Amino acid sequence: MTRWNRRLLFGAIALLVPALAGCEAGLNAPTLEFHAASNGVSVIDGGITIDNAFVLGPGLNSTLPVGGSAGVFVALLAQNSDRLESVSAPGTASSATITGGSVNLAPQALVDLDGPAPQIVLTGLTRALSGGETIQLVLTFATVGAVTLNVPVEPRADTYATYSPPAVPTATPSPTGASASASGTATASPSATP
Repeated sequence: MTRWNRRLLFGAIALLVPALAGCEAGLNAPTLEFHAASNGVSVIDGGITIDNAFVLGPGLNSTLPVGGSAGVFVALLAQNSDRLESVSAPGTASSATITGGSVNLAPQALVDLDGPAPQIVLTGLTRALSGGETIQLVLTFATVGAVTLNVPVEPRADTYATYSPPAVPTATPSPTGASASASGTATASPSATP
């Protein structure tokens, strides 16, 4: 290969590499922004990998009120069969529920309890929560037992802006002066006559 041909080859490579790499360029390129490997906590305990565990907090510059609720998001991977039986947040929530009850973990099968809607909900918050703090979370498994970890409260912004806060059950008012019969129809209450 002659010197002239080599120069042409290197010139063509220099022009083609950025186009073939498909990289985004410019001042707003995603490659220029910091990306954390994981926002949540990752722990391996007793053969169970708990990955990207976090609590969804309120929007920026606000707090979740005492008595409110918050969603928990997490991914689980077990080496052997196990079952997530319960979740608690001592000092933060009076109770926690897992949608659909306990969660079965098959060996080496990822169970993603991720958003956008929470499948684990902390209810009856005993203190106000804001983004940026951490809380203690206890995941109790049938075989491994209790695993305690400190998880971040992520603000409902940026990556988590599309995540849904927990659904708040609403009470349905009953009609005044009526009672439901066994058939489900409302019947008028008998009035007292003097």
